[in-house]
Amino acid sequence: MRCMNTPELLIQADAERIESLGGPTQVAELLGFNKSHGGVQRVQNWIKRGIPAKVKLDHPHIFLAPIRVKSEAKAA
Repeated sequence: MRCMNTPELLIQADAERIESLGGPTQVAELLGFNKSHGGVQRVQNWIKRGIPAKVKLDHPHIFLAPIRVKSEAKAA
């Protein structure tokens, strides 16, 4: 049986988290990264490499909180 926490799945979950937060630019702003000094590129790299553990632990309210999925169905 294959482990559910493979590096590929963790990286995919991190990429989904970044997108759910509004993308690399929004996440860079949330973290206070300087956009003109590579802050957005840094977050963009996490989509392929995963979010560093230290960043997750430094910002648990952003990266360790449950993801809220937007409902696609509109209430009638």
